[in-house]
Amino acid sequence: MESLVQMREDLCENLRHVSVVNLIISVLIVVGMLISYLPQHVRIIQRGTSEGISPYFVLLGTTSATSAFANILLLPQSRQDVACCKDIETFHCVAGLLGIAQLAVQWASFSFIFVLFLVFFRYNPAEDPDNEEDLDEDKPRWQTALLVASLTILHGLVVIIVTGVLSTLAYDHLGAWANILGIMAAMLAAVQYIPQIWTTYHLKHVGSLSIPMMCIQTPGGFVFAGSLFARLGWAGWSSWGIFILTAVMQGSLLYMAIYYEIQARNRSALGSSHGSHPSHLFANGFDDDTPGRFSSHPEHYAETPEHLQTILDRQESDAAAETAPLLKPGGIGDPHRNYDTNRG
Repeated sequence: MESLVQMREDLCENLRHVSVVNLIISVLIVVGMLISYLPQHVRIIQRGTSEGISPYFVLLGTTSATSAFANILLLPQSRQDVACCKDIETFHCVAGLLGIAQLAVQWASFSFIFVLFLVFFRYNPAEDPDNEEDLDEDKPRWQTALLVASLTILHGLVVIIVTGVLSTLAYDHLGAWANILGIMAAMLAAVQYIPQIWTTYHLKHVGSLSIPMMCIQTPGGFVFAGSLFARLGWAGWSSWGIFILTAVMQGSLLYMAIYYEIQARNRSALGSSHGSHPSHLFANGFDDDTPGRFSSHPEHYAETPEHLQTILDRQESDAAAETAPLLKPGGIGDPHRNYDTNRG
C-alpha cells in the first residue's frame, strides 16, 4: 500500500515540473483547434443552411470525436492526472490536463457542427405534393437527418452508460474499454472524409463546407502527426498514422473544394463579361433597373421626364394587352377606372 501511495506522489510530482515549450505548444494547439472550427460554424449560420455537408460526415466525425474524448478521459494516466489535481496547484493541474482539453475542444466543436447541421437542415421536398420547387433527389431527406441524430445520440448514451457501469461494477476493466474507444475513434476518423469527398464531388460545389477551416486543419494534422512521431518514433505508428491519413483525406477534399470554387468564380466572371441576362427579371422581361407592369412609383426609375413618360406608356400598353380580365383597363386597380359607386 505504501508503495502505491509513493508511486502516486511521484506521478503527481511530475506534474509540478512543467516544460515551458510543451506548455506553449499545447496551448497553441488548443487555441488553434478552436479557431479552426469557427469558420465552419460561422459559414453554416451565415448561409442559413447546412447544404453541401454530408450527413454521414457529420455522423462519423461526431461519434469519432466522442470516442476519442472518452478514450483519453478513461486512460489510466489521465485518471491519475485528474486525481492529482487535489494535491497540486491549479496552474500545474491545468497544464497537466491540456492534452485532455485538446480533445475536449475537438469534441465540443464538432458537436456544435452536428447541432448546426440539424438546426439548418433543409429536407428534400420531393415527397411534398404542395412544394414542387427545387426538387433534387440527391439532397438528403429528413429521414437521413433523423437517422444521423438518432445514431449520434445513441452512441453518446452507450458510451456514458457503459462507462458508468464499468466504473461502478468493474473498475479494472476501464482500461480495456478505453482501448476499445480509442480503436473505434481511429476507425471512424479514418473513413469520416469519404462521404464528404463523395458529396462534394457529386455536387461540384462546396455549399456550406468551410474552406478556411480545412486550410487550417490540413497542415495542422500533419504538424500534430509530426509531433507525435518525434515523441513516439516508428513504434507509435498506430497513433500518428491516423492523423496522417485524415490529413491526406482532408487535403484531397480541400483541393477539390478550391477547384470547384475557382470554377464557379470563373463562370461568374465569364457571364458578367459577356453581358449575360440578369437572374431576376420583372414580368415584362426587363432587368432590375426597369419597372414592370406591377411596379409602383415608376418615377423612382426615371432619369428624365421623357423617360418617365416612356415607362408610363409602356405600362399602359401592357395593361391593354393583358389577357387576365381583372388586370385589363377598367379592372381592379386600374387608375382610369371610375370608382363612383353612386352610378346607376
